[in-house]
Amino acid sequence: MRFEVLILGNSSATPIFERHPTAQIINFNEQYFLIDCGEGTQMQMHRYGVKSNKISHIFISHLHGDHYLGLIGLLSSMNLHGRTADLHLYGPSVLIDIINLQLKYSDTRLQYNLIFQPTNPDQEEVLYRSEKLTVRSFPLKHRVPTTGFRFDEGPRSASLIREKIEKLNIPKVFFGMLKRGIDCVDVDGTVYKAAELTMPAPASRSYAYCSDTRAFEKYVDSIRGVDLLYHESTFLHELVDRAEETCHSTCKEAGMVARQVEAKKLLLGHYSARYKDLTPLLEEAQLEFVNTELSFEGKWYKV
Repeated sequence: MRFEVLILGNSSATPIFERHPTAQIINFNEQYFLIDCGEGTQMQMHRYGVKSNKISHIFISHLHGDHYLGLIGLLSSMNLHGRTADLHLYGPSVLIDIINLQLKYSDTRLQYNLIFQPTNPDQEEVLYRSEKLTVRSFPLKHRVPTTGFRFDEGPRSASLIREKIEKLNIPKVFFGMLKRGIDCVDVDGTVYKAAELTMPAPASRSYAYCSDTRAFEKYVDSIRGVDLLYHESTFLHELVDRAEETCHSTCKEAGMVARQVEAKKLLLGHYSARYKDLTPLLEEAQLEFVNTELSFEGKWYKV
């Protein structure tokens, strides 16, 4: 089952050095989620082969332009492309007023249902839940109300031991139950024990997205133990005073957070326009947390 993150944009306030404002796609078993939608997001989607009508849910972290100014264009293009499927949108409560105002004065009538759910910037909450996936928002500390998002995979199925299955000629109708740990009985009374015919289920996976925020705040419990952590790393630590002033994080702080929450891997992003060469940012974070990577646009990262 696929669980991957595609970076569409990893720049901070302005597009520069071929880097674009924040946006990323989550592919969970071919169900697509969009996190943030900075300027140029739909152009990046075209560039990297993401069809907009595959997106079922959009999550907006906060209302700074580099995180949502591409949204109305994307919604309008979906309409022009003939979308009819429902689209779920999550974000700050006033976001829907902004969208409705833009639709009103462009005389645009969406031919699909836009289902809006406001996020709570003050406490963690579940936004979406299915049998296979749960998405939560959690508060971050920025200059405007801001939330991060965490994606948690549900319990995974065990794997069948193919050699035993084929040797016993077990009917396919039993495969699903065996994977779920349920013993099965054939019409002739033969018992097939799940424990003997399957390998243990792999561990469930998790991804957390920490948008613009100061580090070391209450959100650490919300991201504890995550497999892949995307954490903004706008500045090198020599500019920590600037980070505090603008409510951003340094690369060193991002590394310290990843180590504190015992993440398995850290992905840096939201780079300041002052940095063309990102190597120093990576090196600074790795001094705190070795398993750190730079995020690159157009690259898929496995969770």
